[in-house]
Amino acid sequence: MTTEQQSAMRDHLWMHMANHQHLFEGGETPIITHGEGHYIYDDKGRKIFDGLAGLFVVQVGHGREELAQAAYDQSKKLAFMPLWSYAHEPAIELAERLAGYAPGDLNHVFFTSGGGDSVESAFKLAKNYFKIQGKGEKHKVISRAVAYHGTPHGALAVTSLPGLRNQFAPLVPGAHKVPNTNFYRVDDRFNGDEKAFGQWAADRIAEQIEFEGPDSVAAVFLEPVQNSGGCFPPPPGYFERVREICDEYDVLLVSDETICAFGRIGSMFACNDFGYVPDIITCAKGITSGYAPLGAMIASDRLFEPFGKGGETFYHGYTFGGHPVACAVAMKNLDIFEREGLNENVLTNGPAFRATLEKLKDLPIVGDVRGEGFFYGIELVKDKETKESFSDEESERILKGYVSNALFDEGLYCRADDRGDPVIQLSPPLTVGQAEFDEMEGILRKVLTNAWEKI
Repeated sequence: MTTEQQSAMRDHLWMHMANHQHLFEGGETPIITHGEGHYIYDDKGRKIFDGLAGLFVVQVGHGREELAQAAYDQSKKLAFMPLWSYAHEPAIELAERLAGYAPGDLNHVFFTSGGGDSVESAFKLAKNYFKIQGKGEKHKVISRAVAYHGTPHGALAVTSLPGLRNQFAPLVPGAHKVPNTNFYRVDDRFNGDEKAFGQWAADRIAEQIEFEGPDSVAAVFLEPVQNSGGCFPPPPGYFERVREICDEYDVLLVSDETICAFGRIGSMFACNDFGYVPDIITCAKGITSGYAPLGAMIASDRLFEPFGKGGETFYHGYTFGGHPVACAVAMKNLDIFEREGLNENVLTNGPAFRATLEKLKDLPIVGDVRGEGFFYGIELVKDKETKESFSDEESERILKGYVSNALFDEGLYCRADDRGDPVIQLSPPLTVGQAEFDEMEGILRKVLTNAWEKI
């Protein structure tokens, strides 16, 4: 990185979710210059394994020329047209394809610019739908502790992370929180019984609905595998019970699959992996493998009916939602999925990924390895016997001060996160196999062994 680039970054580039102080103290931020396959490269010429698929995004890997070609071809034909009372071929074709992948009667696709916009759209649809039904009191939403659902003001209210929410208060009212499915941190009353814990966690949703009043609750927002906190999978029977609860109280179930869709867990939509049919799916990220920005809200026939034959208008939209170039890229991206069997690769090799990461449990700093498919979290602890976590000072010094940078320096880009308990998250491209699993495990082992010596 040149001196000029350092100055330009410091003086003009406002990075996302980033503390810029180090740039004013002579520090540097890595500049990624290009990507190829499973790897990214920085301006110093280092080759780094992309263990996070960018940000849970680049499912098919970097440098796919056919995706660039699809964008080029569509740009020449129709570079832009909004979906505001008009349509274009790429959006029609992609909507039909997504409806085919979705379960049940989720047949109606509302395109957005990304995952947070998709959650925002689902929040607004839930309130709008019940208002049309003469149930305008149903405006509250429920989500889980430590969950992240995006940064738009409504989506941020659904989000459960105080560090991301507090500086923007007051938020949209009516968003309430229930326990998540972190089985590693449950108390002794469940005696290792995941199904009993899952039933308990699901019943807390019913309890919250009863407490708020069923006539006031519109929707429950849940990720199939919760991201923040470090990849919490659903216990057996959890979503079956949640579906029953939502049906009983006339509450919409929103499956937020911004991360989990498009093969991250295995199927195109992770609700299929866990055997439930939501009322709405929100998605983004892997829909284009990051080669163009795009998101979607997919709604059931019942929810669309008032806006179809019923003649109502959903007064909501985005200039770039369903952008023709992004839709064309998404179609080609999904062609790659089907041609190369990427969903099958995850379903087949997911257990091997888990087994490889679980080797790290012999290290004293590794408390838990959890997740599904190609989406895993490794929780770091100070004491394996008691599950004691790091103090704030230790987390800052070890996780942020050492582990994150050391992993990158050793050639692995992933996420070291302490928005809940300290975790390392891995979400590689869906094209990887055992050789890449071993590569990640080797780097993690070296860095975490050194990290333990710093406690």
